[in-house]
Amino acid sequence: MKYIVNGTVFMPDGEIRGRALAFENGTIKGLVSDAPEGAEIIDAAGGIVSPGLIDVHIHGFMGWDASNGRLGELREMSRQMVRWGTTAWLPTTMTLEWPTLERCFSAVREAMADSLEPGWRGAQVMGCHAEGPFISARKRGAQNGDCIQKPDVQKLLLWTDVVRLMTVAPEAEGALAFIRAATAMGVAVSMGHTDATAAQAQAGIEAGVSHATHTFNAMAPLNHREPGAVGAALCDDRVYCELIADTFHVAPLLFGLMARQKRARLVLITDSIQVAHLPDGPHDQSGQTVIVDGIRCHFPDGTIAGSSLTMDQAVRNFRAHTDIPLYETVNMASLYPARSVGIDDAKGSLEPGKDADIVIADRDFNVKATFIRGEMAFRA
Repeated sequence: MKYIVNGTVFMPDGEIRGRALAFENGTIKGLVSDAPEGAEIIDAAGGIVSPGLIDVHIHGFMGWDASNGRLGELREMSRQMVRWGTTAWLPTTMTLEWPTLERCFSAVREAMADSLEPGWRGAQVMGCHAEGPFISARKRGAQNGDCIQKPDVQKLLLWTDVVRLMTVAPEAEGALAFIRAATAMGVAVSMGHTDATAAQAQAGIEAGVSHATHTFNAMAPLNHREPGAVGAALCDDRVYCELIADTFHVAPLLFGLMARQKRARLVLITDSIQVAHLPDGPHDQSGQTVIVDGIRCHFPDGTIAGSSLTMDQAVRNFRAHTDIPLYETVNMASLYPARSVGIDDAKGSLEPGKDADIVIADRDFNVKATFIRGEMAFRA
């Protein structure tokens, strides 16, 4: 048995001090008053003991990309992201030709199996987030418009064990039937890259949409007479709303509003892309020029191309611009993402019986150590 002592433990409903977190064989055992004499002790040094963070929308970084369909790149991203406290993730594909997407899904399937092995030493791959190709050409954003297709559930049949989340425009021809079929097969459907009216978005929610992709972005603007997909997502308690908390995809003024409106349905994401964390300047990304400018990634015409955000920075940014307690902000980066894609039976909190995916951080949530199923994967 291992014990983490001298830390403030973040549980779903609050912060607990003066207790030790016990875990064994990769599983959380619970909180105890004192670690027994002679036990293996890990000192949190007065910092925070939190669940591992979960990123359900991340394409790539440092030149790697889930859309390249290479197992080696998924492995390297998994190994690197533990530095930022991420212990589980959904490699996220772009809108590509279907055969290319199938190659990506195949690599993710391999990574899902390999990341359960002791030698993986990185964040666990929990499946794939397919951002397209069944989206709106009008709101394609950084997606390749030439690869947009009509929803076709037959294409999904071989990949329901891999695709855990899929972004779909609910107004697309055939989308409602697709949403009903996909959700019946266990795939969570997110509405995004959509020009849907509020009525069309609500029809999508009735059909099974339970998620909104990078809320506000690649959607018609919220209007008091036509609220669109944004209004439908914010006002329906069945829908989890993603937020890229990098301070420029969404103005920080709205962070608190989203938290008050969505509560336990707000999900922090990075939407990090292949060129993130590369030097400032122009870079090639799948044949497109993307400019890295500090924390921003954009096309030459100024269109936002994605983010260079990390999950720990998302937590810090959100906390800096709201009065939401830090433990609840961490829930938005751990428990609520886990619930949104159906993995909260094993991930997302430090409750007994769950995987010992643990982050030790200082009081400002700078990551000091990360554990994957009870094994240390990173130490600052």
